[in-house]
Formats: sequence, structure tokens, C-alpha cells
Amino acid sequence: MGIRQDRIANVIQKEVSEMIEFQVREDGLGFVTVSGVHLSNDYSFCKIYVSFLDQSKGEQAQLEILSKHAKRFRGLLGKKLMIRKIPEIQFEIDHSLYFIDEPILLSRYYVPQLSTEKQ
Repeated sequence: MGIRQDRIANVIQKEVSEMIEFQVREDGLGFVTVSGVHLSNDYSFCKIYVSFLDQSKGEQAQLEILSKHAKRFRGLLGKKLMIRKIPEIQFEIDHSLYFIDEPILLSRYYVPQLSTEKQ
């Protein structure tokens, strides 16, 4: 992505994150983290990657709630962004965050513990 495209993607990430936090009031939606935005070269389409803290409510159900609000988010983004074409929004689950802790957990078992005792 170019510099301008990165800046617009960052603004979209920030704004959509705030919209989800403050404007979506649904019982089936838990804590949502917007982890990234991929914007097409012509600004007509963007994928917003999200992860959910509350797994008990079901990721797919929470994703459907966000998708239901996608047109509303697009309209609100149109008021915030000063670009000619407001991108169509699609939400996707970001599975990469589930693998971040794996190296940390493995390092606990394979890195020898330093002894704090003096000899």
C-alpha cells in the first residue's frame, strides 16, 4: 500500500473501532478488537479484520452483527473521510492473533530458567 492508502486505512481502523465501541448496542456482541484494515488500490473496498475477546458468544454470530451494521459504518465514514469514493466494508475474523501466544508458551518450556541463587 502507498503512504496515502496507509493513512486512510489507519483512519478507517480508528473510526470503525470507535463506532463499534460507542454506537453498536447489541446483546450478542462482546468486546471487539479491530486489528487491521486492508484497503483496495482504488479505495472501493476494504476488509476490516476483527477479533473477539468473548468466545462464548460465538465468533460467527458476532461477525454477522458487525456485517449487519456495515452500511451504517460506511455512511458514517463518508462524513469523516474527505475522499471521493467511500469503500464498501467487509468484516473478517483475524485468526493471526490466536497464534501470538504460542511462541511465548513454547519459550517457557524450552528456555532454561536462570538461577537466582548465588554459588
